[in-house]
Amino acid sequence: MKQLDQRTTGWSMENNLPNALTVSRILATPVVCLLLFLGTALGSWLALAVWIYACLTDFLDGYLARSWQQQSSFGRMLDPIADKLLVASVLLVLVGVDRLSGASILPAAIILCREILVSGLREFLAQLQVSVPVTRLSKWKTTIQMVAIGFLVVGGAGPKVGPFDPVDMGVVGLWGAAALTLVTGYDYLRAGLHHVGADPGYRAAPPLKRADPADAG
Repeated sequence: MKQLDQRTTGWSMENNLPNALTVSRILATPVVCLLLFLGTALGSWLALAVWIYACLTDFLDGYLARSWQQQSSFGRMLDPIADKLLVASVLLVLVGVDRLSGASILPAAIILCREILVSGLREFLAQLQVSVPVTRLSKWKTTIQMVAIGFLVVGGAGPKVGPFDPVDMGVVGLWGAAALTLVTGYDYLRAGLHHVGADPGYRAAPPLKRADPADAG
């Protein structure tokens, strides 16, 4: 019975590190948000440090789990939740502290809407025992998104690159991530509708190509 519980939850001693990294990413989310609300240069730099740590765990938890053959149902369940909690919370706080304002809120809204779409699609398809693989383009979107949000997190406390300050570079990167978000969101929806069977005349979409390194949406 003990072995069955460990296999089901993924919380055996060997599996502890990848899952602990995922849990630490969730715990890092409120830390980044609180540091941003301090409104100081030190708070922004500390928030950036925690943000970078959280982004690294997004890669390491999946990489270590696969390398050590320690994938677990607990990790597969929690990893996308941790990703979406982190991104959604930080984007909302960036709007609250005026790092994002006006039209620059639009790419953040696009990213959040896509996350809701993919989450709902995966939840529905999970009932049909159909998995939605992560595409290579989605990995590029995630990377650009993480870098862009990093620039926005450090904000005016960071150095300028020529005439551009970190907020400008972050907004440009966020628009790029939002553009890729529309493409990947459409790909996920197109593949999902094939399984949902909403349109009898819908032609089967080609299978999505899996990405190599880590699982992220």
